[in-house]
Amino acid sequence: MSSILEVSGISVSFDGFRAINNLSFSIGPAELRAIIGPNGAGKSTFMDIVTGKTRPDEGTVTFGERSLNCLRMSEAQIARAGIGRKFQRPTVFEDQTVTENLTLALKASRNPLRVLGWRRKLIDAERIAALAAQVGLADQLARKSGELSHGQKQWLEIGMLLAQEPRVLLVDEPAAGMTLAEREQTTAMLVDMAKTRAVVVVEHDMEFIRRLNCKVTVLHEGSVLAEGSLDHVTMNPAVIDVYLGRG
Repeated sequence: MSSILEVSGISVSFDGFRAINNLSFSIGPAELRAIIGPNGAGKSTFMDIVTGKTRPDEGTVTFGERSLNCLRMSEAQIARAGIGRKFQRPTVFEDQTVTENLTLALKASRNPLRVLGWRRKLIDAERIAALAAQVGLADQLARKSGELSHGQKQWLEIGMLLAQEPRVLLVDEPAAGMTLAEREQTTAMLVDMAKTRAVVVVEHDMEFIRRLNCKVTVLHEGSVLAEGSLDHVTMNPAVIDVYLGRG
């Protein structure tokens, strides 16, 4: 299977601490992948590097069929090219409605003149309705985002990322703070999204990961410690020692 995102031999140090150590990672164009590991394993730094927030000391990051060099691109250029990231804490415009949030996120030219003259068309309204339905907010379009539950805000932010039509979606701890029902709906949502794009989920909730039923990459000290099904990696003695514990 060809890769949509290829990270090869990246390393980065902060004040002498090696946060990422010769890390290599790849994901297919329509694949769901979970990343787990103890605190300080390099999970967030990995996502920072892929999205251009942090520059590695060495290694390469390439994206898409044309093997775009992400290390020569700005954060904005990487996002426009098709790599989206959802942080752990949802960041939505709480004084704006769900419709307005999704409208602001729609993929479009950001040229100042285009922005000033922009008017929502029927196709935009249809796209917003489809996005809201995809993330379980079809009946919440008129509500202010600040009135939504924590889980619904998470879904709205995912919807805003989908509005940008990403080909790779990086999702940080989506199950955190959610009710059981919200977590089940989020699981189904992520599985469905991975049918048409690469979805990388960083999560600590092992039951949530089990429901995703996908390949798992375990990071430790900035490197890949193990990779495979959840059952495979959780039986690995090294993973048990550094992450799961023997209790």
